[in-house]
Amino acid sequence: MANNNIYVTMPTLAPLEDVTELLKGVWERGILTHNGPLIQRFEKEVAEFLRIKNIVSVVNGTLAIQLAIKALDLKGEIITTPFTFIATISSIRWEGCTPVFVDIDPETLNIDPRKIEERITKNTCAILPVHVFGNPCPIEEIDEIAKKHNLKVIYDAAHAVGVNYNGKCIFEYGDISTTSFHATKMLNTAEGGACFALNDKIHEKMKRLRFFGYDNKKDAVDDGTNAKMTEVHAAMGIANLKYLKQALDDRKEKYTLYKERLSVNPDLKFQRINQDCNYSYFPVIFPSETILLKVEKDLNAQNIYPRRYFYPSVNTYKDIVPYIKMPVSEDIANRILCLPLYYDLTREDIIKIANCTLEVLG
Repeated sequence: MANNNIYVTMPTLAPLEDVTELLKGVWERGILTHNGPLIQRFEKEVAEFLRIKNIVSVVNGTLAIQLAIKALDLKGEIITTPFTFIATISSIRWEGCTPVFVDIDPETLNIDPRKIEERITKNTCAILPVHVFGNPCPIEEIDEIAKKHNLKVIYDAAHAVGVNYNGKCIFEYGDISTTSFHATKMLNTAEGGACFALNDKIHEKMKRLRFFGYDNKKDAVDDGTNAKMTEVHAAMGIANLKYLKQALDDRKEKYTLYKERLSVNPDLKFQRINQDCNYSYFPVIFPSETILLKVEKDLNAQNIYPRRYFYPSVNTYKDIVPYIKMPVSEDIANRILCLPLYYDLTREDIIKIANCTLEVLG
């Protein structure tokens, strides 16, 4: 029976036969993991598509952040944003570091660089900003602060596959950038992620860390873990990569349609895009949480399911982190709703969703 529900997102998938053709080779070789041929091919093709030198594929985007922290041997406080998914924070904590929050810019929704230095202490070891919804952070300002205070920079670029910044791949910035290939991302391997470092020594260290710390001689030289991507996931990635450019173009077109339809109401606010973006989400900032909840309720009644990314602001998870007030992030988190946006969503669907949203606002 057909499912007529419209969700906030759906995976962009290659034709099934593209994946099964690749899986035939997996079955013939009997190699499912341990840096098999499809993993190597996936990394090579992604690097070529993104025009980047080094990539270390891993099992998910959360472990990508953990490996980055481990590879840089970070100890102490890591400055980050409260407007993100909990995985950013849990990764910091799992590696024995302390997240320190800096509030966000209300326009870009990224960490506000003007507020970073006041949170730096003698225990600060790094800055971990997030390119929220694929919108690039103010990289020059962040990197300048990091250099001034001798701090490492890890960019959480989970949303940012396909984004360029000043003519270069977004993953070329910072000491390490990490991304996610989760089912909801522009390029997906069902579950997956990657680390990117221009420094070859750091790149090689992350390759060891993902496989128990073994070097090429099978000697355990680092305190590693098991973060390997499998051949099955790599097969999905290779198949989906062929359609990534098409998916990116489609997403931008649909984002633009939403924006054109909804911009007629001046009470609705939208994320300010710094430079390039992959338009992987369509966040709308409403005048109040009450109005947001009314829009959500009316859409749900029509089997349309937007989602409150990122709600609540992660600094309010008091069982996880000591609470410190982040007024901008908390305010935005209460008023922001991501409307459905994905490859199979039709123009008619978008117009229907936009019209319903506008009707609620009167």
